[in-house]
Amino acid sequence: MALEINNSNFEEITKSDKLVIIDFWATWCGPCRALSPIMDELSEEYKDQVVIGKCDTEENNDIAMQFGVRNIPMLVFLKNGEVVETLVGLQRKNDLVKLIDSLK
Repeated sequence: MALEINNSNFEEITKSDKLVIIDFWATWCGPCRALSPIMDELSEEYKDQVVIGKCDTEENNDIAMQFGVRNIPMLVFLKNGEVVETLVGLQRKNDLVKLIDSLK
């Protein structure tokens, strides 16, 4: 299961020395709900190698603004606190696996 990212744990999570993936989403977003089980699966498959979290844009608007989130779902990939990749829209799992493997 992907971590819930919010104001209280955001700083700690983004300081990880592992690849961090933040899934920006909202409850009313259909494509976000379709992506959610994929992110949960990836979270299990990469549990010791990659930090995968979900950030509800409605509850954490300041974090979403920090990353310039305009459309959701939006995946932000961080390495050493720096954005290394951003994807917008529903993604296929095999495409995400290839990208994660190339970045971790």
